[in-house]
Amino acid sequence: MANITAALVKELRDKTDAGMMDCKKALSETNGDMAAAIEYLRKAGITKAEKRSGKAVKEGKISSLVSGKAAIMVEILSETDFVASNDKFKGYVQSATESVLKGTAGSDGDVSEKAQALEKDNLVNLIAVIGENIQLRRAHRFETAGTIATYLHLGGKIGVMLDVEGESTPEFLNDICMHIAAFKPSYVRPEEIPAEAVAKEKEIAAAQVVGKPANIVDKIVIGKIQKWYGDVCLVKQPWIRDDKTTIEKAAPKLKVKRFIRWEVGQEL
Repeated sequence: MANITAALVKELRDKTDAGMMDCKKALSETNGDMAAAIEYLRKAGITKAEKRSGKAVKEGKISSLVSGKAAIMVEILSETDFVASNDKFKGYVQSATESVLKGTAGSDGDVSEKAQALEKDNLVNLIAVIGENIQLRRAHRFETAGTIATYLHLGGKIGVMLDVEGESTPEFLNDICMHIAAFKPSYVRPEEIPAEAVAKEKEIAAAQVVGKPANIVDKIVIGKIQKWYGDVCLVKQPWIRDDKTTIEKAAPKLKVKRFIRWEVGQEL
């Protein structure tokens, strides 16, 4: 058994940038053979991935893909914007999006866990090559009888996926996606807002006009709630192309069924 000295471990670390314990293990497994230890570390890309797993990931890209009546949106994060702009990273994001769309066929909704399982080995290999912690953070799939549109803003810093039915055009759907990206609605329409959220908003509105006659308070609260709907509901917001109207007025034969809007690294 070779004597694994600190100097030998340091030499391997300098040559590979692997962790000290990883280097010591590699040398022990290869009886102190430097070339074999380097090969051991290269083969054990998982070691490098595990080493990076604690690093914060706040950069990255959102990607989307539509195929007929199905679509996927995926968020993949990196430690730095430098890596997020790297061609190898961008190529992986594209291939992972295609793989996840194919591998989640038949699903609808949050498919993050399935996507992470599908891409586990590919991520390990990419981490070993790039040297940064990279995570497939989330993935969401739509399957519909209607029409799906997607939109990416700022090179994938913001992503929108939209599901509609009724009469429209690709250009109008793209405008809706842009509107969602810009105005950040929380709901499609007032009927979707939880009752407790509406009650809380009414409570806040009433507190702002305390001391006025009851009939006046009721009218003011109703007005404030309607204004609030115009802030948080997609179909009630002033339309991005004409702030004198709304989506529901601009396209009365179109029904927005659902949407998601993501920002890279946002709190979940």
